[in-house]
Amino acid sequence: MHSVLRADEQRRAPNRTLRFEGEDHGSGVSMFLVDNEPGEGPALHRHPYSETWIVRSGHARFTADGQDVEAGDGDILVVGPDTPHKFVNLGPGRLDLVCVHDSPRIIQEDLE
Repeated sequence: MHSVLRADEQRRAPNRTLRFEGEDHGSGVSMFLVDNEPGEGPALHRHPYSETWIVRSGHARFTADGQDVEAGDGDILVVGPDTPHKFVNLGPGRLDLVCVHDSPRIIQEDLE
């Protein structure tokens, strides 16, 4: 079995972020493909599984378990299950980020 989600079939949010639910395509992982402006990012939340961030380009501040870390082009960060976290694009340009969820469905509890 295989599945292809063509670029012209993808539906992106107004901030150009794509939400990919793996279960719909026979995959055990889900992801967000983030493409946002400086100052944008999700509010504090958590998932019952780990999440891996891959910064393709840009500069962001990640907060996990109350600790801040800045990351840029090529950096990879991992947060464990049930860890409160968020990130914000520090600019000056756009943030191109892949957020890999270790789950066939994105399960999120908002904390703010």
